[in-house]
Amino acid sequence: APSPHSYTTLRDEAVKLFNSLQQLESERDPVPLMQGVLQTCLDLPPLVDEIYCQLVKQTTEPAAPGGQGDLHYWQLLTCMSCTFLPSPPVLRFLRFHLDRTESRFPASEMAKYACFIREALGKTKGRECVPSLEEILVLMRRQEMICTVHCPGAPACSVAISSHTTAEEVARELVSRLGLSQSPNLFALYEQSRRREHPVASATLLADVLTRFE
Repeated sequence: APSPHSYTTLRDEAVKLFNSLQQLESERDPVPLMQGVLQTCLDLPPLVDEIYCQLVKQTTEPAAPGGQGDLHYWQLLTCMSCTFLPSPPVLRFLRFHLDRTESRFPASEMAKYACFIREALGKTKGRECVPSLEEILVLMRRQEMICTVHCPGAPACSVAISSHTTAEEVARELVSRLGLSQSPNLFALYEQSRRREHPVASATLLADVLTRFE
């Protein structure tokens, strides 16, 4: 199907992604490369399972467990888990891999990523956009992002959000913070870009909105 990127066959793209993963191991700044892999998976959904399988392979019996290259693979696997769900067979295999890693390397960085990924897979429903560069950096540290919301008649509010936080959840938290829980009015978040302003649907993921800003 037409897309903003020029793609060849799925087989060729899978080979390109494999080469990108090989490059990821020694990349000093892996964030742009990670975002490129995620974008390809968003544009070509049949490759999602392929990348999950490749990442499971790369994080099984690594030459240097917990080394920089190994952790780069775990970090990309973390970003994948917050963006895409694999098919049921691959998901079962992935969960087995996470359990095995936690069992073999307890209290290690790999085990911490495995635990984070397992929790993320239980919340991920699919994304409209790939994670922003800022979100990828945050996910690499297994942390939350800080989202700034400007409220009429009140100072800007900072809200901690994850890759799974919806606009409705943030609006509800702000209503509580501002002491408006008993107000009969309805509240929503609005997205403003230049002169255009429109409400953000309640089920929209705030992480997708931030990616559009980027």
